[in-house]
Amino acid sequence: MTSIYEPRFTDENSAREHLEALQWPNGPVCPHCKSTNAKRLPAQRGRPTKAHPDGAVRAGVVQCNDCRKQYSVTVGTVFESSKIPLHKWLLANHLMCASKKGVSAHQLHRMLGVTYKTAWFMAHRIREAMISTDDTPLGGDGGIVEVDETYIGRDQTKPKSKLAIHHMNRVVSLVDRQTGRSVSVVFNQSFGPKEVSKLLFTKIDRNTRLVTDEARPYIAPGKQFKAHQTVNHRQKEYARGDITTNTVEGFFGIFKRGMRGIYQHCGQQHLGRYLAEFDFRYTNRIANGYDDAERADVALKGIVGKRLTYRRTDSAATA
Repeated sequence: MTSIYEPRFTDENSAREHLEALQWPNGPVCPHCKSTNAKRLPAQRGRPTKAHPDGAVRAGVVQCNDCRKQYSVTVGTVFESSKIPLHKWLLANHLMCASKKGVSAHQLHRMLGVTYKTAWFMAHRIREAMISTDDTPLGGDGGIVEVDETYIGRDQTKPKSKLAIHHMNRVVSLVDRQTGRSVSVVFNQSFGPKEVSKLLFTKIDRNTRLVTDEARPYIAPGKQFKAHQTVNHRQKEYARGDITTNTVEGFFGIFKRGMRGIYQHCGQQHLGRYLAEFDFRYTNRIANGYDDAERADVALKGIVGKRLTYRRTDSAATA
């Protein structure tokens, strides 16, 4: 019997077939003109390179019968123009999706047999694919959304201070208790009612019960929702019936253990992309009906239209 821990794809052809089945369920679609009128070309040898003196074999090439351009399933995705074998990409994607607190680039470098620099860049491309494009507001229908903030690392734009929390990076997370979906942002603005209102009104349906701690910036925007209920952490109150922020605190626990225990160091410019990775795994966790293989496939469906070059890895989502 095959072990569930063995690689799902051991060669490029099987990996490509799986990716095509996810991206093209009804047949090839041209990324240039969106036409479905295409024909597959036989495997061809490309120009000789240092890595492939005899010329690398180009398999999986399709030609559009309308615009006459050639393409493959990786064109227009985060895998485009990569010289890394496709089955290694899918293995890296599976490892990052299956590891609750993430996988370091050093670990990927050792397991995949690629350089550390390559593994680091692969991880960032996969995180880019994990960034959600779902703009549907959280909550609604009287559901509960928990909101809280935490601090991590040091904001490099502010002077060093070991004691002042406001010199650290502030992360605000929103967790929909009904769907289990989480949305997190690096909050680089001043933490006042005006700035908090902009975030909450954008991300949460007004017909929602908002649950937070007693922080004052939540008071004014909370009046715009169906209800705003709080727990008083200063008085050591952590739950009052179903009024609690324990769910979002649990998310912070996973996030911080991953950042401190697995990644250990994260540049401020990359923090938003790491947050997207933890949001993705939390939203698509086993409690929401996704096993490791299904979670990996969801990430693969997000690779389209998210080209990421080495020079662009210094960008990350903030609020």
